[in-house]
Amino acid sequence: MDTLSVETSEKEALISDVGDAVIFSGMQGDDDIPGIGQYDDFHTIDWQRDIARDRMRHRYIVKKRQDSIWDLIKGAHDAWSGWVCVLLVGVCTGVVAGVIDIGASWMTDLKFGICPQAFWFNREQCCWSSNETTFDDGNCSQWLTWPQVFGESREGAGAYIISYLFYIVWALVFAALSASLVRMFAPYACGSGIPEIKTILSGFIIRGYLGKWTLIIKVVGLILSVSSGLSLGKEGPMVHIASCLGNILSYLFPKYGRNEAKKREILSAAAAAGVSVAFGAPIGGVLFSLEEVSYYFPLKTLWRSFFCALIAAFILRSINPFGNEHSVLFFVEYNKPWIFFELIPFVGLGIIGGCIATIFIKANIWWCRYRKYSKLGQYPVTEVLVVTLVTAVLSYPNPYTRMNTSQLIYLLFNQCGISNSDPLCDYDRNFTDVNSAIEKAAARPGVYNAIGLLFLALLLKLVMTVFTFGIKVPCGLFIPSLALGAIAGRIVGIGVEQLAFHYSKIWLFSGECQTGVDCITPGLYAMVGAAAVLGGVTRMTVSLVVIMFELTGGVRYIVPLMAAAMASKWVGDALGRQGIYDAHIALNGYPFLDSKDEFQHTSLAADVMQPKRNETLAVITQDSMTVDDVETLLKETEHNGYPVVVSKESQYLVGFVLRRDLNLAIGNII
Repeated sequence: MDTLSVETSEKEALISDVGDAVIFSGMQGDDDIPGIGQYDDFHTIDWQRDIARDRMRHRYIVKKRQDSIWDLIKGAHDAWSGWVCVLLVGVCTGVVAGVIDIGASWMTDLKFGICPQAFWFNREQCCWSSNETTFDDGNCSQWLTWPQVFGESREGAGAYIISYLFYIVWALVFAALSASLVRMFAPYACGSGIPEIKTILSGFIIRGYLGKWTLIIKVVGLILSVSSGLSLGKEGPMVHIASCLGNILSYLFPKYGRNEAKKREILSAAAAAGVSVAFGAPIGGVLFSLEEVSYYFPLKTLWRSFFCALIAAFILRSINPFGNEHSVLFFVEYNKPWIFFELIPFVGLGIIGGCIATIFIKANIWWCRYRKYSKLGQYPVTEVLVVTLVTAVLSYPNPYTRMNTSQLIYLLFNQCGISNSDPLCDYDRNFTDVNSAIEKAAARPGVYNAIGLLFLALLLKLVMTVFTFGIKVPCGLFIPSLALGAIAGRIVGIGVEQLAFHYSKIWLFSGECQTGVDCITPGLYAMVGAAAVLGGVTRMTVSLVVIMFELTGGVRYIVPLMAAAMASKWVGDALGRQGIYDAHIALNGYPFLDSKDEFQHTSLAADVMQPKRNETLAVITQDSMTVDDVETLLKETEHNGYPVVVSKESQYLVGFVLRRDLNLAIGNII
């Protein structure tokens, strides 16, 4: 009896080994068949099947390790291939981000002037070799503005007109080049890319969206569109660029290139690297990938995402495109602790940020829907040129909208006033006597001029961002959202500062503000307001707070950031459930089922799936359809899957079945 048991066990083990080899070899051969190893365009992957294929492949490799040294080496290569792949993605993402930062900085300064000695230098690089100790508005004698190039002085009506014209012309040239490249070579390179990345990571196939041509045009077009001065940023598109790199490099490793479910692990790590190099925030990038874009995020993907984001940030820091010692984008040095009563205006900023975000989302979705279903969508380059012209014409007269958006945010975050317009910040530099400083500060009207210009900048940025996000150039939303919030926050901060100055004896400030000039930091309000608007637009919370304190270095202000982020999310959810990316996913009709959504047993099929216009929803009933009925449904429709409902009359959702599975089941019956 014992001998029989041993022989049976040996036979079962042998059959298992042979079976695994046959199945694995069959899977290798099936990779060219659509729906087996690969998928058709605009299809959804089979998560369970792809993960099962990878487990079977892994079991086969583990068993083969015992056969020879070569099989052992191949097994080791298979084990570390994931780490090698994310290492390459991190290195390439850091290099590409450095190229984008350097190119965008040079082309942005080209709108204002040129460095005759080396035209490829931006304004800051041109002035590095200068022996002058002070620069006038960031200029030096070696940097020539366009009026100086034509023999005019830097000041005067003639110089202003020349600068104005060159600003508009360069903006139109850059925008036209960007839109033309996108239209001719890579239509998928337009926009932010994050809605599509979320959809792809959820298992949807969009062929070419992460291809090499999309990558090249996205990089070049992003440099051009950012330099044009449009109300957009490069941070969102950096996630798309990093995902393109992850997709291309994954084909070097068949373990990931031939398995769509496994490839999404690399794409999740690439998305983290994209945020890491965009903001200099590797930890925030990992949390952004986990909270906002990833659908399938096992623990090993968390570690690889962390490693990929770390490598990307290290490479970008080594390139040092900004030419300073800080690896963060908007470094702040606040030395004043926040006061407990300031939680009230911080929460108020969260409410304001949620309202601004809701206005922006609703207006932008309305405009994008109008563009999609009207003749306007047939003229994408013309639309880009019109938006660029209006933006340039309206932006130049206001110094806060004329400058680069990143530079504006940095000035808003600054501890002292913007261009010294805040009268309560610079008394320690200009006066030795505090009382004299207070008297002279109270008599200066500069603060009111600053608030007026900031309010106009807020309105212009909000309106132009509504019309810009969605046009056919690479465009992100992080920096414009941060700018909107920073402007609103700075206005509130100046107001609270003035209140503390004039009413320092009231109970709110008692014991905290002795002189009324040393307790309020307006730049902190700008930082909190930026977090509030960005949180309301994207509905991020945890990753947003981490990105903000990594972005600024202000670790001690986590509590104000958390309060504003939560208030903004609550207000945004109350006024509209969807963030901007989810709203664009719904607008484009992508088959995205959010893992955070909850569907009850009483949910109808129409609540989850929407048919095309003028079509009824094709469904399969639970127990009242015959095989002939199913075959007829498959012949009359071309859908990739069908919802399963209780009956035609009561279309309560029971499940979902793929067309491929129905065909296989019918084939087995026949």
